[in-house]
Amino acid sequence: MSSRYKIHDTAGMYYMTMSIVGWIDVFSRQRYRDIVVESLRYCQKEKGLTLHAYVIMTNHIHIVASPKTGFNLVDIVRDFKKFTAKTIWESIDKEPESRREWLQYMFKYFAKYNTKDQVYQIWTHDNHPIELWSQSVIAQKINYIHQNPVRAGWVEYPEQYIYSSASNYRDGKGIIDISIPDALFLL
Repeated sequence: MSSRYKIHDTAGMYYMTMSIVGWIDVFSRQRYRDIVVESLRYCQKEKGLTLHAYVIMTNHIHIVASPKTGFNLVDIVRDFKKFTAKTIWESIDKEPESRREWLQYMFKYFAKYNTKDQVYQIWTHDNHPIELWSQSVIAQKINYIHQNPVRAGWVEYPEQYIYSSASNYRDGKGIIDISIPDALFLL
């Protein structure tokens, strides 16, 4: 991985993409999307995450985030991915899932090629973090995030997709509270 795509300023604001291994459509199921939502809320409350924008697609999520003072973004993202991977794996194993055997096989398959001696792997290791340095770049990344469901053909307008912060920017409310960056007017 290039040093260009690392979190160098652990207190900075970053755009990140967290992808499921093999682009497996895990988040086509609501319960797995809800695990991500609950974990993001927990990270906001307990881990120091400031979430500025997000979208949950079928096989990846995009976020714009920064840490609160005294917290480290690298630690927050690591803990988020570790917890959600464990919880998704347990849900696949215990809850009704028509794709159970296939999902378990695939996540074990990807873990075989991981140097960390894991039984399964759900998230890719790279988050492709891009530090955001200006209001125009922040606005561009947030607009990109919000347009994902529109480009996918799921909704006509970004704020119609519930698993996105677009409605927070439009109406001031969404399923996860966010912190809109100062002087940023979108949508």
